[in-house]
Parts: sequence; C-alpha cells; structure tokens
Amino acid sequence: MKEAMFLDSSTSQRIFAVVRQIPAGKVASYGQIARIVGQAVGARQVGYALASLRSGSDVPWQRVINAQGRISLPGVGGAIQKQLLLDEGIRFDQDDRVDFECYGWDGSTA
Repeated sequence: MKEAMFLDSSTSQRIFAVVRQIPAGKVASYGQIARIVGQAVGARQVGYALASLRSGSDVPWQRVINAQGRISLPGVGGAIQKQLLLDEGIRFDQDDRVDFECYGWDGSTA
C-alpha cells in the first residue's frame, strides 16, 4: 500500500468534491471518479481517499462501487455500504450487483 503515501490532501479533496456530487439513489465506479478528477488519479487512489474518511464525514462514500457493480469492501464495511445503498432505493440483483444502466450516475452535477 505504498501508493497511499503519494495521495496528497489536495488530490483527496478533489476526489471528495466529485463524490459529493453523486446524488442519492445513484452510484459511480472508482474508475469513473478517477476519470472525472483527472490529473493521473487512478481508481485505487479513489479507494485510498475514501478509506481515509473519518466517521461522520459528509462525503457519500457508499455511492462508489467497483466497475462490475459490486461492493468491494469485505465484511461489516460492505454490509454497511449495502444497507446504506438499499436505504437510498438502490437495488441489487441476485448476484449482489447494481445495474449501472438503472442506478449509474452520468457525471452531471446534482
């Protein structure tokens, strides 16, 4: 995880600003957020930034999932993320995937 050391606070703040734009009931992938942020930010860096959030943050981290439409967090964290998404009206299929066609954020501001 040495990559995490190279994530400066301004990059994290840009990532958080984009994630804050995802409206309730929509999801985006880590890679999508990275593409919007630009400046050589990768999907892993988005994950590292979101993992650094403190409890009570106003960043809706739960709305960021992997490109396959799945939650990447294992265990309790993943269960919490799924429940938060369900509470927003997002549904999962029998394989625990979210349909990006239905619930994917188009990148426009909310």
